[in-house]
Amino acid sequence: MNKEWSELNKTMQIQIKKKDTYKTGIDTLLSLRKLLMQTLISFKEELCREDFNLIPFINADGYHSKTIAYSIWHIFRIEDIVTHTVISEDEQIFFTGNYKERINSPIITTGNELIKQQIADFSKQLDLEELYLYVFEVCKSTEQMLERLSYAELKRKIPEERKEYLRSLNVVSDNENAVWLIDYWCNKDIRGLIKMPFSRHWIMHTEACLRIRNKIHS
Repeated sequence: MNKEWSELNKTMQIQIKKKDTYKTGIDTLLSLRKLLMQTLISFKEELCREDFNLIPFINADGYHSKTIAYSIWHIFRIEDIVTHTVISEDEQIFFTGNYKERINSPIITTGNELIKQQIADFSKQLDLEELYLYVFEVCKSTEQMLERLSYAELKRKIPEERKEYLRSLNVVSDNENAVWLIDYWCNKDIRGLIKMPFSRHWIMHTEACLRIRNKIHS
């Protein structure tokens, strides 16, 4: 793991445990996310469109067995769902911004159900410009939500009925590779969701993207 990202993540997790360092912890998290976003933006600046569809580790077991386009989609569909449906109980950016049509996506889910060539085929269909607009909008909305959160809210549990509502939206596939996400998110408190998906999830998938990029251009 990138040492700077890892250290910021560890520091943030310590800081958000205590009331007197909680706000500093949110600032640390925002700094970490800014660095990760710079890396995601660098792909758009450095890579050609076809590079985003390549899957050099197609038979590997791990986050790097995807494409860069898929990874970006996956990070921010999950973040959008968790920020808006799970925590804020309002409407996802994906729907309010009509991003399914704008990105030209065949799915509205997190993509966990896709494997191997399906991931590459899915990646080819995406409008990359619109995907990045979605990324920026989701990121901004999450960070606004994080800045509003009080320390007391970190212990808030997700109501049981959120699980059923999530199922009704069909934003998580009922495939075995995906359906577990609903229980995973809804069984955490807000502090747990800050750790995953708002920080560690980004790190893991961004590092996987770097590994893919390095393989493509080795």
